[in-house]
Amino acid sequence: GGQMSKSTPVGAVAKFAAAGKPAGKKDLGLMIMSYGNIYVAQIAVGANDAQTVKAFLEAEAYDGSSMIIAYSHCIAHGIDMGTATDQQKTAVKSGHWRLYRYNPERAKHGENPLILDSKEPSIPIEEYMYSQTRFKMLTKSKPERAKMLLNLAQEGADRRWSFYKQLADMNFDGIKKEDSTKE
Repeated sequence: GGQMSKSTPVGAVAKFAAAGKPAGKKDLGLMIMSYGNIYVAQIAVGANDAQTVKAFLEAEAYDGSSMIIAYSHCIAHGIDMGTATDQQKTAVKSGHWRLYRYNPERAKHGENPLILDSKEPSIPIEEYMYSQTRFKMLTKSKPERAKMLLNLAQEGADRRWSFYKQLADMNFDGIKKEDSTKE
């Protein structure tokens, strides 16, 4: 644990990223949604327990593969593990972590399969990032780089929020069951 991977967010200091990770993290949920036939949800138990329960119930009821991506805090993040649920709330409020459910069954009824459960970000990503040692330590050793990576992280969070909001707001003319046999 504690090393950089494709899931490490921009600006995090980790093994193999001593100067902060410069590239964004992969969007696993979006990658899986692109298949169109897998239930996908992104949750944070500490941020919204009702959404978490709804996602598990829908995933269980879905007739096919399901994936639930959960925010998972770690001691390597440099937080007080006793306040980890507060970290999850802050991650969601900042737009760093979006809560959503993608249910392909909705498309069969002409409904958009993506439901964005998060509200629009209400705090700057700095409040989330600088509450964790993995981000804040760079402000001491390389303050200019830390500021540049913070700006990249904010731009990325804003861009991802906008993209997910557009997807969730789209009119959806899904394929109804009776249409699926026509060629």
